[in-house]
Amino acid sequence: MTKLIDEFRHGWQGISQPSPLFSTAFAVCCLVLATLARWGLAQIRPDVFFTPYFPAVFFATAFGGFRIGIATALAGGTLGVAINFSGTVADSARLALLLIFWAVCGLTIWGVEHYRTIVVQQRQIAKRLTEEEEYRKLIVDELQHRLKNKTSTIHAVLHQVLHDEPQVWNSIDHRIRALSATDDLIARVDGSGCDIKDLLRSELGPYGHVRFNLNGDPLFLPAKLAVSLALIFHELATNAGKYGAFSAANGMLQVSWTVSDDKLNVAWLKITWDETEGPAVEKIGAPGFGTKLLQSALRSFDGKTEVSFLKTGVHCTMQCRIPAS
Repeated sequence: MTKLIDEFRHGWQGISQPSPLFSTAFAVCCLVLATLARWGLAQIRPDVFFTPYFPAVFFATAFGGFRIGIATALAGGTLGVAINFSGTVADSARLALLLIFWAVCGLTIWGVEHYRTIVVQQRQIAKRLTEEEEYRKLIVDELQHRLKNKTSTIHAVLHQVLHDEPQVWNSIDHRIRALSATDDLIARVDGSGCDIKDLLRSELGPYGHVRFNLNGDPLFLPAKLAVSLALIFHELATNAGKYGAFSAANGMLQVSWTVSDDKLNVAWLKITWDETEGPAVEKIGAPGFGTKLLQSALRSFDGKTEVSFLKTGVHCTMQCRIPAS
């Protein structure tokens, strides 16, 4: 019994094609129910000959396919002509109605079969996308594992080379660890999310906690938004370390954020990145990968990033929509 129920469920949902015997039995049941419905209608109006068989043709086609649907339409038409209730007799008008019934059934069978074909294609596409997503996750996990191993190897090699130069090693050690921590954070938030302060501290920590100030209420970022912001923060922090506030002895950074709702109750996040006491930016080079990253990372959240090179330092404003999830 359980096997029959599973076969019926899989056939009705389009997961698999039911056996011909099971499809035929289902069509027969539909015809029997349609004939009983016709008998009930005949107690009110005897000239209803074919209408009750339309649902039978529809359900038989949806379950068993167009061949079963055609057989059901032929059988329904035959029953509509051969079986009489309440003393009615077959006449030429009934034959004309039979032709109309078969024509409408043909259109119904074509429509249902077309829909069945689309459903099967969509299921195949969904299955392939699921398999590709699982494969992508496997590859990403493997790449992250290899990247972590390479980072550990580089860390060990540098430690061995700079063993006799502790000052140089100390200046490099925490930066390598921060890069590794950021990679781990990005991999972790890909499945959940994180607080914006944790994200910033992970990225800015290597430059010294006294070099930056974070202002804003606790804010949990959804996974995809957290990944995009992690990439942006990493790019800005790297530039600050090379050319900006973190490259100067007295350079400071202040990051602040606010959340506001619009008229549609959509939450919008605004982040301000202000560098001060850094070296003056005298010349701006051609846009590179980092600039393109800053411009495009928040587009999927209807956001934008604006960077200004002021005399006091780099000023960056990020605005984006916070996903409801």
